[in-house]
This record gives sequence, structure tokens and C-alpha cells, in this order.
Amino acid sequence: MPLSEYIINDIRPIAIKSKVKQAQELFSQLTYSHIPIEKDGVYIGCLSETDVHCFDSDKTLDQYVYAAEGFHVWRHNIWLDVLEAFAQNDSNIMPVLDDKNNYLGYYELNDIISLFNDTPFFSEPGGILIVEKGYNDYSFSEASQIVETNNAKMLGAFVSKIENDVVQLTIKINNTGMNEIIQAFRRYGYNIISGHQEDVFLKNLKDRSDYLNKYLNL
Repeated sequence: MPLSEYIINDIRPIAIKSKVKQAQELFSQLTYSHIPIEKDGVYIGCLSETDVHCFDSDKTLDQYVYAAEGFHVWRHNIWLDVLEAFAQNDSNIMPVLDDKNNYLGYYELNDIISLFNDTPFFSEPGGILIVEKGYNDYSFSEASQIVETNNAKMLGAFVSKIENDVVQLTIKINNTGMNEIIQAFRRYGYNIISGHQEDVFLKNLKDRSDYLNKYLNL
């Protein structure tokens, strides 16, 4: 289904000359974090529920236009761009404009997340592996090579964290017997943040074996 078919247009932007009370009443009926506003038929941004409930209900919205957040996406944006816009603006509603800046409607966060959930990363069976390495040392091609040389396939991978010049990769692999893959990542200098339960079991077993050997050698 094309992403544009997820556009909802049951809420039109509120005119900037409207009373604040009207926006407050609308928020009381909805579960959205923001509502779009317009001036002379042109979309100018969104007002957050938190801000609107702090405004004087007897005043008009144009007296608070400074609080408007101008976020939006274009009709031609792919769902990953839309998902990023949601994350950056901490909103559960995302206005959609056409190439002439006309307001078409909005996307709802849950609809866009459902598209992500339908990708093979989530829908296909497999195992999740989280590894980390220095920012200048890691590469997706290397990670893919490590997985594929162990007779498995990557169903998806993304950078899930960057901190102190260390990158964390979250990888979905179609092979749940991942111990050989985990060991291969270690040989290539990756730290294993979260791996398969079998690997945890083997590591615990090795730790206990090392402790037993140390005890016997006393």
C-alpha cells in the first residue's frame, strides 16, 4: 500500500484567529500531542497540547503563534523519513504537505510504526545480536560478511547507539544458532552486548570451568 494512503484528513488545521478555548476543547476530544494551525488557508505549524492548556482560553491563537512548531513531511517522503520526523519532534501526529505546501492531512504515529513492524526485521523468525566497535573501525559490509561467511543472512541492521566514538549495531539474523557468528564477531574485535541465550550459557559454563581449574590448581 502506498504511504499516501495512510494520510488522514479528518482534522483540518485550526485558523490562527480562533479562540484558544476551541483548541483546548479539541485536545480534550483527541489523544494527539499536537494540532495543526493555519493562517489564511496556509499551514504554519503545530501547537502542542501542553502549551495550549497553558494559554489564556479567552485569547486567540495568533497571540501565541511564537509557540508553533513548523514540523511536517512531504507527500513523497518514504516511511523511514516520516518515522524519523516523528522521533525528532516527539509527536504522534505528522502533517503532510504536497509540493506546493498545501496541507493534505496527517499521518498517525501508530500507522507508521505498523509499517516498521511488518518488515522482515520484525516479522521473520531469527535472532537478534547487538555488537559494538569503534566508530572508525566498524562497517556494515564487514558485519554482513561475518554473518554470511557463517552460512546465515542478515534480515536487517541499524545503528542503535553512538556514544564516546563507539557504535552499537543491532542485527537481525535468520539463523538462531548464532554461537559461531558471535565468536566470529569477537575475532574481528567486536564486543558482544547482547547475544543468543546459547552463548550466555556457554560463557557461564566457561567461567565456571575456569573457576574450577583455578580451584584445583591451588
